Amino acid sequence: MTPRRTTRGKGGRKVAALARGREVLQIERDALGALVRRLDSRFERAVQLIERCLGRVVVTGMGKPGLIGQKISATFSSLGIASLYLHPADAAHGDVGRVIGQDVVLALSHSGETDEILHLLPVLRRLGPKLIAITSNERSRLARAADVVLPTHVKVEASAWGLVPTASTTAMLALGDALAITLSDRRGFTSEDFAALHPGGALGKRLTLRVEDLMRTATDNPIVREKETVRQVLLKITRARAGSATVVGRAGKLTGIFTDGDLRRHAADPKVLAKPVASVMTRNPKTLPKGQMAVEALRILRAHRIDEIPIVDGRDRPVGLLDIQDLLKAGLV
Repeated sequence: MTPRRTTRGKGGRKVAALARGREVLQIERDALGALVRRLDSRFERAVQLIERCLGRVVVTGMGKPGLIGQKISATFSSLGIASLYLHPADAAHGDVGRVIGQDVVLALSHSGETDEILHLLPVLRRLGPKLIAITSNERSRLARAADVVLPTHVKVEASAWGLVPTASTTAMLALGDALAITLSDRRGFTSEDFAALHPGGALGKRLTLRVEDLMRTATDNPIVREKETVRQVLLKITRARAGSATVVGRAGKLTGIFTDGDLRRHAADPKVLAKPVASVMTRNPKTLPKGQMAVEALRILRAHRIDEIPIVDGRDRPVGLLDIQDLLKAGLV
């Protein structure tokens, strides 16, 4: 029998790892549940302060709350809410000069008595920004100095000694997310706005890349006539290093596509290479218009289990070819 894994708890006592893990998650879940139940009009006031802000949301915190503050600031920024993180120790050595009177400062401290944060308060009062405090201690000096207090109500941490920030930092992070998402919704922030701020991310690519950004053109896009032989078409496909050729009629409009699958289906015919490509091509293939989103091309390729799709203009003339490999290179797959 495999021995049950254990870890050391308070006073060296062994505890079951699985049970302890569940206990930690339960404590943090309970902290969030209490936060939901007790959220009140002060949250609305905090949202209003930031909505009226003509500057930025300056987030500060020391130690573990500081790390949470960095994430909150990054979330604000990613949602189009101007924000920066200010390390309180660096602030005491000149970085507080980044703060202006039109800013809103969001200060994180579980106890509300963090020395580095308290040392900032006189300077902040002089500079004039509004102050929002996220803390568990509503009677603390930080809370008393704040324009709005968002209490986390956390009384119990998950560590055996109650010293390691766990439930308290989880609650801070959740409150920061609640502020950021609420503000972005009220501002009408859209997925297109998000994509504009994340051009290098997967979501940004999905929301911005169109088929013409990725399609193969010119010599990389073999376009052949219906009367050309399969041998001639294969040579053009090989030169283009493509997986197919788009076939057009007399008016230059798309009439079909010739792929390696079409060749395999007629491989038993010894005369296939001499035949006109129109006799073996796939007629009326799936196509996409210019301007279509690349992610829609990916959906169609997957749904129909094909590897290439011609891109056509308003007159049904082929202008490009999109291969599944092009989408793969772009990071959409």
